[in-house]
Amino acid sequence: MKGESLNRSILRLAIPNIISNITVPLLGLVDMMLMGHLDSVAYIGAIGLGGTIFSVLYSIFSFMRAGTTGFTAQAYGGNDHQEISYGFYRSICIALIATVLVLSLQRPIEWIAMQLLNGSSEVLVFTSEYYRVRIWAAPAVLSLYTFNGWYIGMQNTTIPMVIAILINVVNIGLSVLFVNVFHMGVTGVALGTVIAQYIGLLTAVIFMLARYRQYLIPIEKKVLLQADKLKRFFKVNADFMIRSILLILTIAFFTNQSAKLGDDILAVNMILMQFFYIFSYFTDGFAYAGEALVGRFVGAKDPVNLKKTVKYLLLWGLGLSVPFTLLYWAFPETFIHWISDRPEVAVQARPYHLYMILIPVITFAAFIWDGIYIGATAARGIRNTMLIASLVMFLPAWYFLMPLYGNHGLWIAFLLFMVARGVSMTVMAKRSVLNQTCA
Repeated sequence: MKGESLNRSILRLAIPNIISNITVPLLGLVDMMLMGHLDSVAYIGAIGLGGTIFSVLYSIFSFMRAGTTGFTAQAYGGNDHQEISYGFYRSICIALIATVLVLSLQRPIEWIAMQLLNGSSEVLVFTSEYYRVRIWAAPAVLSLYTFNGWYIGMQNTTIPMVIAILINVVNIGLSVLFVNVFHMGVTGVALGTVIAQYIGLLTAVIFMLARYRQYLIPIEKKVLLQADKLKRFFKVNADFMIRSILLILTIAFFTNQSAKLGDDILAVNMILMQFFYIFSYFTDGFAYAGEALVGRFVGAKDPVNLKKTVKYLLLWGLGLSVPFTLLYWAFPETFIHWISDRPEVAVQARPYHLYMILIPVITFAAFIWDGIYIGATAARGIRNTMLIASLVMFLPAWYFLMPLYGNHGLWIAFLLFMVARGVSMTVMAKRSVLNQTCA
């Protein structure tokens, strides 16, 4: 595949993901704005802590999307129609099991979360309200991991785009309605999320029946439970799960340490983290393109196009980081004011503008490499690099820097975590992706 054609393929896959991902931070921004214009900063903290609970919870199962994408893309590249179907079947079975587990344990999960989270009593009360409503979206969220991962593996990012836009537009509309019209506070935000997720799941099923009915072949138990396929499926997904848990626990730890510094600093950090998420969702568009194309070329045993894809993806990531850095540098207070008009929040945020500005150039490599490793199902490598970044870099940096520099130390530790992810995945790429997967 020629360079120009390969770049077109990257953009064909990346642009729908970027469009759909834009709606995700918009949803977070709207939620923050709705809470930020109420009469207490505790509402902002509650949304931050409540979101953290579900990020940690769903991270345990997010391997289903990554694993499904990698396996499906490789089956697609190898023209293995049976494995395309059974990759979906195995993943949806795991989603159903996960759903039963989460709903059965919802009260113990809440109790553990409340013991671990740091926040004022007011923040924790609102957080509990939010959790008890949003937990009922779990069946839809977990099933959508399988559907979206499978669609991306099939080189189709348009359907996940439509689903994501629909979910987030409905969610935003319902949140505004429930908060501003019915005055339901954090409960309204959570209820909007629940309804929107089920609408998204219904849409995913309709697309499957309309576009990919030929892959819904009769299930043969001996094929579904084939020992070598199951062994690889669970081995790869176990490593992806460890990676996801470590990632989200690091972010959760960052949130929890922010809460220890008081409600104002918690609110500031949650607002600044929105700009981390905004950039990540743009960059993830190219990462998802990498998952699809890298998996395809691994499955097709095409090392030439695999290496070209890796090179072009990293260049796209670098190119994307420059305008974001410039925008964050030029208009930090404007962006922050969009989220919250409370003057004390803007004043508290000023000393930390630098970290907001540095986010794009420091983090783009980690996001892009994630997609590359997932497409290659290089689960062992992605697990090991996350162990290095979280346990060897982030925790020691936090331990030594936060007591000395407070919130500055916390932010430096987090950015060092992202640097370590990008550097370690770059160093390990030749062995984990470029050579091993096409051997």
